[in-house]
Amino acid sequence: MIGLMSSFFGIIGFAIGIPLGLFIGFFLFVYSEPIQVKDPVVRPIGELGPKALQELLPEIPLWVKTPDHERVDWLNKFLLHMWPFLDKAICATIRTTVKPIFADYIGKYQIKAIKFDKLSLGTLPPTICGIKVLETNEKELVMEQVIRWAGNPNIVLDLHISSLKITVQLVDLQVFATPRITLRPLVPTIPCFAKIVVSLMEKPHVDFGMKISGGDVMSIPGLYRFVQETIKKQVASLYLWPQTLEIPILDESAVAIKKPVGILHVNVVRAHRLLKMDLLGTSDPYVKLSLTGDKLPSKKTTIKRKNLNPEWNEKFKFVVKDPQSQVLQLQVYDWDKVGAHDRLGMQLIPLKLLKPYENKEFTLDLLKDTNINETPNKKNRGQIVVDLTFVPFKEDSMKFGGPSEGYSRKESGIDVVSDDEVQEGAGLLSLVIQEAEEVEGEHHNNPYAVLTFRGEKKRTKMMKKTRHPRWNEEFQFMLEEPPLHEKIHIEVLSKRKTFSFLSKESLGYVEINLNDVVHNGRINDKYHLIDSKNGAIHVEIRWTTV
Repeated sequence: MIGLMSSFFGIIGFAIGIPLGLFIGFFLFVYSEPIQVKDPVVRPIGELGPKALQELLPEIPLWVKTPDHERVDWLNKFLLHMWPFLDKAICATIRTTVKPIFADYIGKYQIKAIKFDKLSLGTLPPTICGIKVLETNEKELVMEQVIRWAGNPNIVLDLHISSLKITVQLVDLQVFATPRITLRPLVPTIPCFAKIVVSLMEKPHVDFGMKISGGDVMSIPGLYRFVQETIKKQVASLYLWPQTLEIPILDESAVAIKKPVGILHVNVVRAHRLLKMDLLGTSDPYVKLSLTGDKLPSKKTTIKRKNLNPEWNEKFKFVVKDPQSQVLQLQVYDWDKVGAHDRLGMQLIPLKLLKPYENKEFTLDLLKDTNINETPNKKNRGQIVVDLTFVPFKEDSMKFGGPSEGYSRKESGIDVVSDDEVQEGAGLLSLVIQEAEEVEGEHHNNPYAVLTFRGEKKRTKMMKKTRHPRWNEEFQFMLEEPPLHEKIHIEVLSKRKTFSFLSKESLGYVEINLNDVVHNGRINDKYHLIDSKNGAIHVEIRWTTV
């Protein structure tokens, strides 16, 4: 009885309260005076209290929190205007990429077809909340970004399983990531880098909704958290630093700088029956040797006076960068005291005829020239005998079919050798003088660098009127043994072009101990110049053994 009475009064109260509430609300709306809305108070962040700051802290962009991140509003505006075109380009790439992946699943698990019904990244582009550019000693450009994307994509995937059609839709995508993008190596060919290397510095945060045949599966208890953690783990295992994603931009074979792969040992043994060029029926022969692709000056044997069958047995070494394309050029000349020297004959030996470590003797007929379009000259110009041996460096022996024993282990792309291994063996010491910083003379700034090693001096070109010269010049020394406990001396000098008593002055120097180079295989660092206020020089040194 009491329950019936309460239900009855509840119905009556509902019937009376609704019209009465509407009447009173209408009366107040019509006859009440409007209250003027005040503008919100805008205050500097410094005047806020600790509680207000704590509430705002997650929303403050990274370029405010950390000074090394720069604000890039211009880039966000660029993305906003480019996004409709980027959307179509990215979606086209996605379709092309996943097409073979989808094809692998056709026929499995009774799947008949997989295709995108709709694929669009929406109208909202990602926002870059800050960017930082990192400096390294390598030929690369490193950038770290903070990216937030609250997108409205329209991605619908149709899955045909047996006689059923299942529709999977991705909605309300949110991504927060901190990628590191590296452009390397920097090359003198547009767009000036060969590939893009991407890695994530932290695990990304990804949030999205998923509907299967119209039902929101993310509302299932426990599934949302499981999907979130699974995505983080999968992405982290693939792209979290030091894992990387490499995107090729240029053909590396076309832009890569050839590095030395071995040493060519040449022994000029003798020559037979050379031409008679002197009035007395003799010649004064010598041999000039050069290697194609090598910018260094040609090497010469000694001159054998009045001899048509000279014996030299003189040995030379050349640094080889590409044994499949390089050619050894031999030219025999008759030395003259006055005027130009007459060429007695020449020959070419392609290095691809040589097998690694194998000594091979060549007895070659001398030719007038190597022009194949002209009729061969039948005149007998004599013969030359040479011994050749190509010895690859240890790190390149495997690709030339050489022995594999005695290899050093790899750590971070640098050869690490033991103390026993460095005590013996010839090799190549390569030194690249990259640039100098903050070098300043008292009277002029035309810097160039002079390096001294074992009494031999080599110098870079002069850079006029600059305190930050960039040389990027390489020098090589072929040594019979590792340069343990030795130093290389590098001095930066400035020289006035016109003659004066103050035509040359020192801008600083440095001495580099080569022990670390021998043990590690490579060093790439900047050194403070002694006797210079703020000057520094960037040097890369490699030691490669044969």
